[in-house]
Amino acid sequence: MKSLAPPLRQIDRTYVLYQSRKLTYFGGCDYFRLSSHPTVLAAIQSGLKKYGLTVAASRKTTGNHPLYEKLEEQLADFFDVPDAVLLSNGYVTNLVVAQTLAGTFSHVLLDERAHASLVDAAVFFDCPIVRFPYRNAVAVTRIVQRIGQQSRPVLLTDGMFSHDGELAPINAYLRVLPRDAAILLDDAHGAGTLGKTGKGTVEQPGVRSNRIIQTISLSKAFGVYGGAVLGQRSLCNRIRERSRFFGGNTPLPLPLVNAALRAVQIVKSDKSLRLRLERNLRYVKGELCRTEFAIADTPSPIISVVPRRSHYSRGKSTPGSFVTRAVLPAVISDLRFRASTAWNSLATWCVLCPNTPVAMGSRLEAS
Repeated sequence: MKSLAPPLRQIDRTYVLYQSRKLTYFGGCDYFRLSSHPTVLAAIQSGLKKYGLTVAASRKTTGNHPLYEKLEEQLADFFDVPDAVLLSNGYVTNLVVAQTLAGTFSHVLLDERAHASLVDAAVFFDCPIVRFPYRNAVAVTRIVQRIGQQSRPVLLTDGMFSHDGELAPINAYLRVLPRDAAILLDDAHGAGTLGKTGKGTVEQPGVRSNRIIQTISLSKAFGVYGGAVLGQRSLCNRIRERSRFFGGNTPLPLPLVNAALRAVQIVKSDKSLRLRLERNLRYVKGELCRTEFAIADTPSPIISVVPRRSHYSRGKSTPGSFVTRAVLPAVISDLRFRASTAWNSLATWCVLCPNTPVAMGSRLEAS
């Protein structure tokens, strides 16, 4: 099917099997490689044995298992927020917020390169939608001047944009938005990876504001599955009371909840994860800067480069590696790399690479 990416099978945690060839993997979002961490996998197995597969009911009927509330408590503690609402996947988190707050805001201000889940969510707010240029706080200022300081807009943006690794200028937005405005921050890629303790895009520049509603995914840095809305207790309780999706949806399978609990504990306690990720990121960017590529100076583990050779423009892989031109309907993408940590390697770029820095350097030169 041309609408799908070619079949790809991850092997040995650091490679993929592509058209019968074993290649080094330069893609994906499993930043700490927790999806294959032995402790996380053991938590899935023990959860399956102890709790079974599913509660087979909504949390508003007979499906509110204590494990869900335990994970919500741990997420609220990790991200230092009053409350968290667990949802069955990351994509719906923004839709659930919009569904719950429909009719609350006067306008939606939508970044033109926002993730598709934010684009879908914008409609549910039931108010006029105004798009603004990518990461442009000056444009937001002009829009606010036009709609008036008495308006109550909600600004929708990614925290870390997955197509290029750039961060949203959250502080700048907060300065120019009206007092009663809010920011819906999709932090799927920033959660766990950014900030001193992994609290995400809000922690990276030191932002603290009750006007930010942070949504996260558990399938990226945490390596499991699911999503959550982080915020004030009043918002989270309102979601539990008013969201049709929350009320009518079967929640996460309990083995995944058990695994997510363990993954959150690992990311919280193992400070070496982010240090290793930062070290690997510095190494990869340093090596790429020695080549013909221009690399953005961001703390993001997503490295975006502009293809200057037809070899890359055609989306071909380098010798012994798998590099993709990201063509995703959810984002606007160029050729990109992703850096990640490795449990048994000195350095890695684009998810996981067990090669030595010398081998990695030669691979970059060969490309």
